[in-house]
Amino acid sequence: MEVKPGEVEDLIQKADEIRNLTIDELAGVGIGHVGGCLSIVEVLTVLYYRFMKVNPSEPKMPLRDRLVLSKGHAGPTLYATLAHKGFFEKSLLEQLNKPGTILPSHCDMLKTTGIDMTTGSLGQGFSSGVGMAVGSKIKQDGVTIYTIIGDGESQEGQIWEAAMYAGAHELDNIIAFTDYNRMQIDGTVDEVVKLDPLDKKWEAFGWHVVIVEDGHDMEEISQAIVAAKAVAGRPSMIILNTIKGKGLEFAEKAGVGNHNMVITREMVEQEKQRTAAEGV
Repeated sequence: MEVKPGEVEDLIQKADEIRNLTIDELAGVGIGHVGGCLSIVEVLTVLYYRFMKVNPSEPKMPLRDRLVLSKGHAGPTLYATLAHKGFFEKSLLEQLNKPGTILPSHCDMLKTTGIDMTTGSLGQGFSSGVGMAVGSKIKQDGVTIYTIIGDGESQEGQIWEAAMYAGAHELDNIIAFTDYNRMQIDGTVDEVVKLDPLDKKWEAFGWHVVIVEDGHDMEEISQAIVAAKAVAGRPSMIILNTIKGKGLEFAEKAGVGNHNMVITREMVEQEKQRTAAEGV
């Protein structure tokens, strides 16, 4: 699948819009998982606008592709993406975490249109994605299961149980992504439990592995997905080297502190004024 002229530029614009929606959504609450939300904007944009078979007007379409956001605390970015795609009105993003909301902090398939799996307890979403892939194989429906896991989440034993199962059963209809921003709630990944060489670990479990050096590069992400879809007889893991808090300077500078941080409308407005003044 070749990148069409102007397609990357269009994806970049959409990602910018989704990032802004996510930031405003979180600022409306005043606190949230800013870092891990902003590090997956590009991959979600590429998936929903280039690869996934979905229909906002028929969100339960039987033969749709599925997305399981196993790192469910990044739900606000998925909500922003779904709203941008037309699954529900963008105005609903203002209801994030509010009483009676359809947009809880972590993804809930029983509350939010377009969410394919309830997630939040780390490791369980990935297992659900593997289960979906098994079901799809049994049905032979041609559906692709996409799932996104965190690097801190990758320290959970359940991730590797599911990885072993998927590799042993040659589930080539699941494509997973690791959001490798190298930070988690208690410190850097290396300080808690070092994962490198992460690619070799996944290969040892029978997975096809692609490393995306810039996990925010639309074309590089797209090429990795194309390569993964061409693989037969093995599930695929795409390791995205990302920046936690990408696109929001005060969040990037906060480092580990951006995992769950205060974010206000005033802070966001000051950031917009700064970038406008600097012509960024």
